[in-house]
Amino acid sequence: MKKEQKTATVEQIGERLGRTRLALISEHRGMTVAETTEMRRKLRAIRGELKVAKNTLIRRAIKDTRFAALDSHLGGPVGLITGTADPVELAKTVSSFKDLGDKFKIRGGVLDGRPLTAEEIQALATLPPREVVLGQLLAVINAPATRMVRLLNEPASALARLVDAIGKKAGGSGEVAAQ
Repeated sequence: MKKEQKTATVEQIGERLGRTRLALISEHRGMTVAETTEMRRKLRAIRGELKVAKNTLIRRAIKDTRFAALDSHLGGPVGLITGTADPVELAKTVSSFKDLGDKFKIRGGVLDGRPLTAEEIQALATLPPREVVLGQLLAVINAPATRMVRLLNEPASALARLVDAIGKKAGGSGEVAAQ
């Protein structure tokens, strides 16, 4: 590989890391071309990418960035997985590659500058989607207001039920006796 190609690869990785929140280092041994192609296709579907490059080039790209913690996971045949979409969705997609067994493993990652272990990435994959979390948060925020509205409506509702019951008893006493 010529120096220009190496420089271009480092710049490409650096540019990709500038747009992502989650970057993962994966280990792959013995994967077939079809398996790798399928993995890349699934990652592209969620705006993710698998980049296989020399460890030295990845080290140069992550040096002095928020992804510098990935350096400890480099060594051997590794791939850099990045995604510009939701980090939870990327973690879920990567976790779906479990069926590859020992051929594919996640060594670690970085989310918004915070190093993650493989177990933490797996836990991230079990989170509900962003929209569901936002809906749950909205429900928690709305709960006190909903209870307040019910509390304010209850005296008027009780009065209306009382008037209705008195009206039925006074006006409908003939019907009650007939039954």
